[in-house]
Amino acid sequence: MNENDGKEFAELGVKQWLIKQLYTLGIKTPTPIQKGCISQILEGHDCIGAAKTGSGKTFAFALPILQHLAEDPYGIFALVLTPTHELAYQIADQFLILGQQLKLRVCIVTGGSDQLEESLKLAKRPHIVVAMPGRLADHITGCDTFNLKKIKYLVLDEADRLFSESFEGDLQTIFEALPQKRQNLLFSATITDAVRESKSLPLNKDKLITWSESDAQLTVSTLEQRYVVCPAYARDVYLVQTLRKYRDTKPSSHVIVFTDTKKECQVLSMMLNAIGMDNVCLHGFMRQRERVSALTQFRSNLKCTLIATNVAARGLDIPSVDLVVNHKLPLEPREYIHRVGRTARAGRSGMAISLITPYDILRLGEIEEQIKTKLSEYKIDDDEAVKVFTTVSVTRREQEAQLDNEEFEQRKRNYRIKRWIMAGVDPDRMEAGLEEMRLKRIKAAKKAKLAKIKEIQAQIKSDETKQDDTKHVPQTNTEDIDATIKQSMKKVNKSLMKKDDRFKNVIGKISKIKRKAENAKQKSLEEKEPSKKKKRKSVVN
Repeated sequence: MNENDGKEFAELGVKQWLIKQLYTLGIKTPTPIQKGCISQILEGHDCIGAAKTGSGKTFAFALPILQHLAEDPYGIFALVLTPTHELAYQIADQFLILGQQLKLRVCIVTGGSDQLEESLKLAKRPHIVVAMPGRLADHITGCDTFNLKKIKYLVLDEADRLFSESFEGDLQTIFEALPQKRQNLLFSATITDAVRESKSLPLNKDKLITWSESDAQLTVSTLEQRYVVCPAYARDVYLVQTLRKYRDTKPSSHVIVFTDTKKECQVLSMMLNAIGMDNVCLHGFMRQRERVSALTQFRSNLKCTLIATNVAARGLDIPSVDLVVNHKLPLEPREYIHRVGRTARAGRSGMAISLITPYDILRLGEIEEQIKTKLSEYKIDDDEAVKVFTTVSVTRREQEAQLDNEEFEQRKRNYRIKRWIMAGVDPDRMEAGLEEMRLKRIKAAKKAKLAKIKEIQAQIKSDETKQDDTKHVPQTNTEDIDATIKQSMKKVNKSLMKKDDRFKNVIGKISKIKRKAENAKQKSLEEKEPSKKKKRKSVVN
């Protein structure tokens, strides 16, 4: 290590012992978010920091915390809240690596281990507590073996997700247990209004710095972003063909496939394994040891494909991911940004491929507008896709039937009930309240979607004065709002396809694929029929 190594960290106020530790990790210069935040945090400012995934956000808060801890070591010094088990373990590992000279004590509170064991660790006053809100709130309300009244730092990693409705009650319980005088550090890939204007976590406006990347492009330049157009009913078929085509040239590449729901994640994983495409899956209903095992297998190259829900999209350090596939486009552009941020990290190149149908053009446009980038097509041979249509479809149905037999939905309900019982509330009353809230959210979302459609159709109508493809969306009652949205979305997407050269021939292509798939299905049935007749004849004889 020469005198210039770590010079930029020193200029930010980082002590030499930490610079040496960074050097052993191969880190010689700070990233932009570290340059923007470290010195301000060391000076006592509250901080909101936003940057792309893989930009060094964890060290941006870990370095100042450890430096101040070294000056006055006590526990509990800092509390770090995070939305997922995996991210909690990752953050804890990074603290332990940086804080080796301090003999740092870190306690992870996520619900992955016995609650009594966690309580005993908290009672020993660790320097750093890394926790998920739900489990920490359970400890605060259920035992008095520790307190958080002396913490110096509160960190919210992936803050935009933590401020979502699902964490609201737990966060309130935690904030009430904290001292008023503390530093609040909020980090995420995006800064939302919920983060900026949170009333449950009032920030010190006089000593608040907000830092975000000035680059308008929210995805890195080394990321190649593509799409595959497919019929909605053949999405799984095109997923299989996309993976096969990519692996033809990169057989040992690491791939993450993102899905929308836990059930879809499990079904896809089972289906791909059944047709010989080895993989592991990662979702919220897996036990902690299963999740750790899945990540370990993926990181150690035992399995090169990971099927995951958004639990893997946030902050996880999964090195050298070559390809990210969106089985379906996420509802929010920021979730797309988080997902594709799993690849092309630390200056490496990577690819993201999204499977889209003719009904996804509007959503794709919203994503492209946000990331300031147009996706290009990743061409799949439709004839090859049709050849495996029957095999993939049948395998999918078989795995769905098997999963239903395993009572996946019951496991989901049992998970909720266990949490409510541990929190000391009536599970029946909470279940009823949850259903009521779900229906209200659905109703509000539908109204918002309908309003958005009306706005877009009005814009299209004004842009196309010579051609009136889109009629005004009629006023509708709640009973027929689903049909109205579906019909209107078809019209909007059809109009958008006509305006975009990339999708002008999509409808014809989809119709052609449908005919080929039906012919292949019919041929398969005809091939099976003689064997059935032969079997019946042998039985009669």
